[in-house]
Amino acid sequence: MFKRLRADINAAKRNDPAARNKFEIWLTYSGVHALSWHRWANRLYRMHLKLLARITSQFAKFLTGIEIHPAAKIEGGVFIDHGAGVVIGETAEVKSGVVIYQGVTLGGTGKEKGKRHPTIERDVVISSGAKVLGGFTVGEGAKIGAGAVVLKEVPPHATVVGVPARVVRIRGEKPDLLQEKCDPNAEEIRALKSRLHKLEAALEKLTGEKFECTQEELFPVPLEENAPAPEAGEGEGTPAAKGETN
Repeated sequence: MFKRLRADINAAKRNDPAARNKFEIWLTYSGVHALSWHRWANRLYRMHLKLLARITSQFAKFLTGIEIHPAAKIEGGVFIDHGAGVVIGETAEVKSGVVIYQGVTLGGTGKEKGKRHPTIERDVVISSGAKVLGGFTVGEGAKIGAGAVVLKEVPPHATVVGVPARVVRIRGEKPDLLQEKCDPNAEEIRALKSRLHKLEAALEKLTGEKFECTQEELFPVPLEENAPAPEAGEGEGTPAAKGETN
């Protein structure tokens, strides 16, 4: 337990430029405190004192604002920075060198049984507010952007962002992936247009009337903005042009 505590303190010193010394980290860092409480709760859980383990984890949550299920497997050398709102689920596994920022959830997607929380490999960085949901693996050295919602496996050394998260970099280079060639909004519009054509065909069979839209109906533009300027001599046939008066 003390070996893991030293590894946690060293990870905090290595990853936080604001950390001045190890004694300060041990006294004041809520992420280090939460992991220390989790080591004890995990031991109780493995001794089949599950109620006492859950009470311990909830007490640690009250003190630190970080909720870690007693059954979660967390190696030494993990750094939880700030930590407020971090949630780590029952079957989650977090390897050494991982950095977790505030608001991160390592959770599941529903009420499935078995392995339902992610495995986070070594040296992964999970940024603020990211949600990693499911029983898949986040590869070694990956980076997850702030606010990302990760729902599938992440390759090693990849950077993922967005909702749902997609790979934008692998080892610092932009990958030539099919996901980047597909625009989900365009795909949705294409599906809606296909559905609309089918509905129009069915309506034509029922009514015998053909439905067609003109360009103006599809893209209405105010006449003042679209009207061409009148050519010279265009107004000669009007009474004003001929100098007629009432």
